Amino acid sequence: MTDYVILVDKNDRKLGQMEKIEAHQKALRHRAISVLVFNRQGQLMLQQRALSKYHCPGLWSNTCCTHPRPEETVEAAAHRRLQEEMGFDCSLKELFSFNYQVKLDHGLTEKEYDHVFIGHFDGQPKLNQEEAANYRWIDLDQLQEELIETPQIYTYWFREIAKTLFSQNSYIGLTLALF
Repeated sequence: MTDYVILVDKNDRKLGQMEKIEAHQKALRHRAISVLVFNRQGQLMLQQRALSKYHCPGLWSNTCCTHPRPEETVEAAAHRRLQEEMGFDCSLKELFSFNYQVKLDHGLTEKEYDHVFIGHFDGQPKLNQEEAANYRWIDLDQLQEELIETPQIYTYWFREIAKTLFSQNSYIGLTLALF
């Protein structure tokens, strides 16, 4: 099955669709989602990307992420991917969105308008090993330290998400969204 992404402008207005790898090769902006799931203790569930991923294998990242399909809303994509990658679902709220661009390996570029969702879950995930090699819960203070000391172990987009999360206004919004 061929995966297609939704091409968008910098304001997330739909421009069309394109095969996923081609959009990454041509560095065309497309819609994406990232999900952050927290537990009752305020810890964030991180995912270590599977070693077989076509980019950023083995890096730590947010709980899950994907590209919405052309017929799919961003929220539906977030729920779908949470189930596909981590084996569970939970209620989600959109927290913020942002544009970013980064050159990856293998001649690919991520140029995305990323919708960031937040959710709450206190169980254990059932990892899809083709997507996620591992997971861990992390306190936000420890995460901040690791992002300073070893940023290279995290995906670029997650580092961008974390910058917003740790800004004062977003951190307050995060707390209100969680509890």
